[in-house]
Amino acid sequence: MKKILVPIDGSASATEAIKKAIEYVQAVKDAELLFLQVSNVNQLSINACFTDKVLEAIAEAGKAIIAQALDMVPEGVKASDFTMTGSPAVAIVDFANEQKVDMIVMGSRGLGAMKGMLLGSVSQYVLENAPCPVLVVK
Repeated sequence: MKKILVPIDGSASATEAIKKAIEYVQAVKDAELLFLQVSNVNQLSINACFTDKVLEAIAEAGKAIIAQALDMVPEGVKASDFTMTGSPAVAIVDFANEQKVDMIVMGSRGLGAMKGMLLGSVSQYVLENAPCPVLVVK
């Protein structure tokens, strides 16, 4: 079974990536979607700054993003969801390596501070470091 990783962040670009990944999986048949939501916080920030209430809000936001993605998946398409914390770019590449994914389908720009760039820094990093083909969706 082919594993298709779809990093999601709730952005319009990520939504388009979900749609494209679903099209691909339906065409290939023997494939599974792996949705990955990464909260952009590091362990130092968690230990030093964030209260339990803030951490709960971050977790809830991640769950909402995952739920939105899973709601888009038609019946008969296999999908799994995962959440991580850390640098999204590094987490996506690490996850792709660990799970031995066959392809990554991701949005070109997320919700980060560098929205105005033609290609986001996360997608650029993933393109350069992923162990598999990467489809960047606008």
